[in-house]
Amino acid sequence: MARNTFDQDEELSQEFNWSYYKRMGTYILPYKKPLLKTLIVIIIANMAGMLGPYFTKLAIDDVIPNKDYKMLAILGVIFLLSLLVIGYSMRYRIHSITEVGQDVLKDMRSAIFEHLQKLPFSYFDNRPHGKILIRVVNYINTLSDLLSNGLINLISDIFSVVITLVVMMMIDFKLTLYSLVLLPVLFALVMVIKKAQRKAYQELSNKQSNMNAYIHESISGIKVTQSFAREEESYQTFLDISNDYRVSYMKAVKIQFLLWPGVQNISVITTCLIYFVGIQGIGVNVTTGTLIAFIGYINNFWNPVINIGNFYNSLITATAYLERIFETMDVEPDIKDKPGAIEMPTIKGQVDFENVVFRYEEGRNILDGINFSVKQGESIALVGPTGAGKTTVINLLSRFYDVNEGSVKVDGIDVRDVTLESLRSQMGVMLQDTFVFSGTIIENIRYGKLDATEDEIIAAAKVVRAHDFISELKEGYYTVVEERGSTLSAGQRQLISFARALLADPKILILDEATSSIDTKTEELLQVGLQELLKGRTSFIIAHRLSTIKNSNRIFYIDRGKVVESGTHEQLMAKRGLYHHLYQSQYDLLKVD
Repeated sequence: MARNTFDQDEELSQEFNWSYYKRMGTYILPYKKPLLKTLIVIIIANMAGMLGPYFTKLAIDDVIPNKDYKMLAILGVIFLLSLLVIGYSMRYRIHSITEVGQDVLKDMRSAIFEHLQKLPFSYFDNRPHGKILIRVVNYINTLSDLLSNGLINLISDIFSVVITLVVMMMIDFKLTLYSLVLLPVLFALVMVIKKAQRKAYQELSNKQSNMNAYIHESISGIKVTQSFAREEESYQTFLDISNDYRVSYMKAVKIQFLLWPGVQNISVITTCLIYFVGIQGIGVNVTTGTLIAFIGYINNFWNPVINIGNFYNSLITATAYLERIFETMDVEPDIKDKPGAIEMPTIKGQVDFENVVFRYEEGRNILDGINFSVKQGESIALVGPTGAGKTTVINLLSRFYDVNEGSVKVDGIDVRDVTLESLRSQMGVMLQDTFVFSGTIIENIRYGKLDATEDEIIAAAKVVRAHDFISELKEGYYTVVEERGSTLSAGQRQLISFARALLADPKILILDEATSSIDTKTEELLQVGLQELLKGRTSFIIAHRLSTIKNSNRIFYIDRGKVVESGTHEQLMAKRGLYHHLYQSQYDLLKVD
């Protein structure tokens, strides 16, 4: 497995953008009431925290020299009460803000997951699924600390800094100015670190994404890895990618942790400066109580500043992840409801392709002016060489893509004029790679009609000949199947998907190689059920195994983006054209086998 498949870092060229946080604020806004309550509690706690140093000043300068034991006891009791208020406030703040933070994360994760449901197939085809998964899980989780502690604590710390400064200035204005003399050094340190830290965490998010993508694909392809005995090569590739992540992580945290010791050292130097200035009386004349109180207030000042610095660190770190999250959420679906789209009426089944031209890239038409009309209830088979445009036809009908020219109409209504949900909910699509969800078999079949009864589910399974093998399982319909139905055979998975499609009762049914994984004996049984499945509904069948389409009302032979032959099996065989040649080739191969 080539390593460079996963070593292609995603680049984001835009500069640091505060609008990300304004946008994140839209997820926080619904929780403004609990946040306001928490903020009030924090303000009360900060006010209580101001009492300690001031009481210390009073005690040292006045109460103790005057031997006023009663006042000393009163100050002690009030100080003890203030500590209880601070303790309760901290407990309330932690519980409240953690709950709000997790609710916000849940809303953001729900929003990005909902958006992913609307993105086109091309988005998932062009990206390793692990790189998509990491944005929904890991990157969202990375914001947890920022939301659970950071934002509300920032407000608390800013309020604490302001109140502390006001109190310090009321006590001694000049000494306060000495306390702030090193603030410019702090600002300079922040500006130096900011750019390097953001770049380092962007690189880290890339390496984390690469590793997640490789692990995801390695697990999905573990059977192939073991079949070719490539475990050692796979492990070596993982070690290389994991080491890239480790190097990036160490680089990022080294830069991140530069700020904390920087602020801590500035705080210690400031404290030493105040002691020196106060003791030497350089431009100030302060009492011992005032000096000790000031040291207490300096701690009250610098501790929040350190917290703000740590928050800023988290902010820069989170930005690298927010960029990835909002980049995904900003991807516009290629196919979406146009303004004023109407609900699709109950489909009868008339389908018309009128001068349809479609291309994935400029200059190469996949469908080139294709025209046909299908009546309600007709069964249409699409055959032809690989790449001729068969699957494109059904993708346009389901509106997974839009035509470049011409129109696709259902019951005379252009599919672009109706909502996607109202169109697709009345259509059933069964693919060669049948997907079975983890859970019970009955839940998988019920996916076609969520309010179906058990009797309806069993009836559908009997029609498509799935009931017999399900009944033989240990738990029957309540047998739990693993992810992607790995405990079932490919044929069994397809029979379950047939039952699911029949239960949904789609008005238009699309079968894209849906019987390819079913053995010949099962197929013979299924043909009876398949006729029941097709009865009364318009159907489009793509099949390379031509024996499965002989009973279709019409067969379209598609080549180079055009319908070059059409008719019943008998009519096309009589023409002795392309279809006859294709059928005869398969028949000869079967005779050889």
